[in-house]
Amino acid sequence: MSERRVVITGMGTINPLGHNVQDTWKALLAGKLAPSKNELFDASTFPTTFAAQVKGFDLSEHLSPASAQKHTHAGRHCKFALAAAQQAWEQSHLGDWAQLDRGRLGVYLGSGEGSLDFDKFVSLLIDAWEDGQVDTKKWPDLAFERMELYREIEQESNMVVAHLAGEFGACGPAYNVLTACAASTQAIGEAAMQVRHGLVDTVITGGAHSMVHPFGVTGFNRLTALSTRNDDAASASRPFDLTRDGFVIGEGASVLILEEYEHAKARGAEILAEIVGYGASADAFRITDQDPDGDGAATSMRAALADADIQPGQVDYISAHGTGTKQNDQVETRAMKAVFGQDASKAPPVSSAKSMLGHLIAAAGATELITCVLALRDQTLPPTANLHTPDPDCDLDYVPNEARQANVKICMSNSFGFGGQNNTIIITN
Repeated sequence: MSERRVVITGMGTINPLGHNVQDTWKALLAGKLAPSKNELFDASTFPTTFAAQVKGFDLSEHLSPASAQKHTHAGRHCKFALAAAQQAWEQSHLGDWAQLDRGRLGVYLGSGEGSLDFDKFVSLLIDAWEDGQVDTKKWPDLAFERMELYREIEQESNMVVAHLAGEFGACGPAYNVLTACAASTQAIGEAAMQVRHGLVDTVITGGAHSMVHPFGVTGFNRLTALSTRNDDAASASRPFDLTRDGFVIGEGASVLILEEYEHAKARGAEILAEIVGYGASADAFRITDQDPDGDGAATSMRAALADADIQPGQVDYISAHGTGTKQNDQVETRAMKAVFGQDASKAPPVSSAKSMLGHLIAAAGATELITCVLALRDQTLPPTANLHTPDPDCDLDYVPNEARQANVKICMSNSFGFGGQNNTIIITN
């Protein structure tokens, strides 16, 4: 069986810069900055007191009253995903097509775990503490009495898939992958492979995550991965800048509808872009550090180029992983130069949406791929904000501070996760 073409026919997003695709794109092109004081919990005693948060979100503004009521107990990031998926579904017009085979409609997400009911959990530890340890007989009784059933269920990372499959009647294969910051790029890439090889005709794919909670911030602070620029939160995310000191944790969800080309054409769907290449690799180095030579990231990019059957010189724009940590930006630059050539002037322009959005963790890759689709549509490159002090080790064209008109036919989007996962997607119009 010959391989089938894979196209994007719908997109939706809920993120710190906007509650839909167009508002998000407008904010990115204007260089708006999402980070602000943490309002989701009291972080005043933490090394990092700010985050990129979704504000003013109400699921009832995106779903019908009946559907919103059905998902009342859904976790925060699940609600983001439901809203983003509804936007993508409406744009695709799949729900209007009477011949849709829901048995060949899959769901493949890269979504994170739900947040722990932190206050109740800590109070349980305190009240069950006896003689320097948790009383294992007392703990279950207290936990059963105080913990909420739905809040516990919604901690499971598969719940986003469950909510979306139920809402849209997707009866085909259902998957979730959680490969840290690379998760939604991996999900989209593997979903595209399912369509390409005939396992499904359509897939709801993307990612959702919110780690803006005490455990999430504590973990990244202990890894010294977060910026601690508490006196200047808005400009704290500084990918590729010499003064960068870590990433800004964020939250959100982005969802895309992937479809087999002939399937989309037959029903008259608008084709937003085509996925032509996907690459994946592992650093096999350290859990919290990238391969310092960038070999894993370079392997992922080369694999995507080979899959797309294009040469490096044909790529017009790269959406970087670009977190703003010292190591990531240097290693990613090194990897891009290994693939595109050591002469920085010959590499394609690169930018990082995380400079404005913050790092949406599992949802980051899907959100950044949407910006690539929009770059193709509008022939415009989003900027890397807060880039004012060049780093000699980061010497590519990062589209500093202002959006740029450009001739864009092929885009590459990179995501590299803790643990050494590397994923790359290439799209064209």
